[in-house]
Amino acid sequence: MWSDLLVQAGMILFTIFMFLYMQNIPQKFFSKLRLRGQANVQAKRHFIKGAQLYSQAKLAKDRSSTSSLAKSAEEEADVAIALDSKDAAAHILKALVLELRGLKAAAIDTLDTALSPGLARSLSGEERGDALFKRAELRLALSRRGQVDSAVEDLVESVKLKGDNARAYCLLGDSYKKKGMVEEAKKAYEDALKVQPTNSEAREELERLAP
Repeated sequence: MWSDLLVQAGMILFTIFMFLYMQNIPQKFFSKLRLRGQANVQAKRHFIKGAQLYSQAKLAKDRSSTSSLAKSAEEEADVAIALDSKDAAAHILKALVLELRGLKAAAIDTLDTALSPGLARSLSGEERGDALFKRAELRLALSRRGQVDSAVEDLVESVKLKGDNARAYCLLGDSYKKKGMVEEAKKAYEDALKVQPTNSEAREELERLAP
């Protein structure tokens, strides 16, 4: 009985395999994998080109050049995202370009996408820390109600992931000060000085908060 069942199962598997082979499915499957790999390579190329254009836009000496280069950088970032939407780096690049163009709210939305659970896994801890810092900085720049609390959450996580960013500690201190949390603000400024002893901003803020 068992031998008959095994023979029947083998025949079924053989039939399925032959059907798949006749339909060229194995070849199609591996072709899709190969095309996906090519798409990722193309995405990286557009990302690199976009990053180069972004750097040029930041260094441009006139507003017209900055605007033109920034738009081109955004287009390259969009192509990279279209080719590989799961790579958070391209979303972060687009957010930086949007910030350069003065579109802070759109930049925050793009960083929200980059830092979503599905995409953030493609980032290293330090990269995620930098992205959280940038989102907090943008949130505070907009000065909207409730943005301080969100910024504090981002900054606390940011300094955990990347503890060598004195600016993040200073921004955290500023946020705590706005919330009336004096001791927490002092601690943040002290941490900034541990990272960068010459940081004048942190030293001045500590002097202002001294009793």
